[in-house]
Amino acid sequence: MTEITIADPDLGSAAYDRVHSVLESGQLADGPEVRRFEREFARYCGADHGVATTNGTTALVTALNALGVEDGDAVVTTSFSFVASANAIRLAGATPLFADIDPETYTIDPDDVARIVRNRPDVVGILPVHLYGLPASMDRLLEVADDHDLFVLEDACQAHGAAIDGRPVGSLGDAACFSFYPTKNMTTGEGGMITTTREDVAQAAAGYINHGRDVTGDRGYDHIALGQNHRMTSLAAAIGRTQLERLPTFTAARQNNAAAYDEGLADLPVTTPTVPDGMEHVYHQYTVGVDDRDSLATWLENRGIGTGVYYPTPIHRQPAYETVSTAAATLPHAERAADHVLSLPVHPNIDADDRETVLEAIAAYYDGQ
Repeated sequence: MTEITIADPDLGSAAYDRVHSVLESGQLADGPEVRRFEREFARYCGADHGVATTNGTTALVTALNALGVEDGDAVVTTSFSFVASANAIRLAGATPLFADIDPETYTIDPDDVARIVRNRPDVVGILPVHLYGLPASMDRLLEVADDHDLFVLEDACQAHGAAIDGRPVGSLGDAACFSFYPTKNMTTGEGGMITTTREDVAQAAAGYINHGRDVTGDRGYDHIALGQNHRMTSLAAAIGRTQLERLPTFTAARQNNAAAYDEGLADLPVTTPTVPDGMEHVYHQYTVGVDDRDSLATWLENRGIGTGVYYPTPIHRQPAYETVSTAAATLPHAERAADHVLSLPVHPNIDADDRETVLEAIAAYYDGQ
């Protein structure tokens, strides 16, 4: 039986109190609590605008529509991610083009992005993923985007609070998307958020999630574009506001756990996370590289230690992508990573004893080799 889990959502009493307050107010759907959460989260990210949605995937689809993606367009992204990154591009009517990853950071390789962009005039944007809580190489990606007049949409669904040179993700590209799924660094149960410094994108996104409604005027039933119902509930926003207040504490705990793992694994045949200079990693996952991943995972599971493989199959090898024109892409670094990555428990409720248990179990595994 697993005793040290790979994730452990922590709501706290403040969330119950605030949800109760919303229930008492009777404003359960899109309302003042959502507007407050949008403002507070955008401020946390250093962005001017926030648009709350039902989940991280609808945030991505909404943002792509707000950025003007149309049928026939192409967007460059990574294949080494959760499938939602590429699915959102397809759902917006465009084609995902897969770039390979940096084998050390597991994030998208800007040089491979540049190669693709040079050969594909239909590319309109780049969608990097801040994987595991580590920012992608945004400076280089923004250079490529500027050179070719492309947008950059950050998939920050795993990176709440991450930063580059002190600048938080969520304010680095044209827009960014976050997920508040229960296993993320902060949660609303389900939920998502778009942050942006562009007023036009914020207005288009706010309209799209509300059936294409005109959000700039005072005529509530003027629907000026096609849209969806992706509005966040006030109940979710109430939870999110309390989680945002605790996010710095959550982040510090994750980083402390990661530092202990770095030290404890230093002399073992395990590749620990690489964090480039200037980047702040928030460790949504603490992911190591090992040659005997499945064997080690079974060993740990048998000792009550949960692990995860994120992700065992690159998106371009998924059955749903067999008919996509870029499915035959050759991505050796992404494919190797899929065979070697293993995530260890790093969530804020891990304590020193738990970390020691994990480290002792890994050491015992290699002692027996």
